[in-house]
Amino acid sequence: MASSNDHQAPDPQVEPRSTAPRRYSAAYKAKILAEYETLNKQDKGALLRREGLYSSLITTWRQQRDKGAETALAAPSGRPKADPRDKEIARLKGQVARLETELGKARTVIEVQGKLSALLDELATDSATGNGETT
Repeated sequence: MASSNDHQAPDPQVEPRSTAPRRYSAAYKAKILAEYETLNKQDKGALLRREGLYSSLITTWRQQRDKGAETALAAPSGRPKADPRDKEIARLKGQVARLETELGKARTVIEVQGKLSALLDELATDSATGNGETT
């Protein structure tokens, strides 16, 4: 004989759900889409019921996936183009380094010229004094 528990109706009480919108991770969406696309019509419905999803979500997720793939394919490959300002900055830094080197050379030349001028003045003074004593 069957027990009385076998013929009991299921509890009609529904568990309360949060009123906030559900959020789905990208991994979850991809997993559900992959599974959904392999199923027949009846199994697709069962999947949606099991996960508590609407078919409109599947449509939206497909569009998001396709848009993301399209965006990824449209992105240029290789390195991103250099900013023209970076090129100008590098050129100006090189110019500054070259000018600082030239300035250092010019200061050395001026210093040598000053010493040479002082030496020539000293020689001229010594020469004039030496000539004045012999006369």
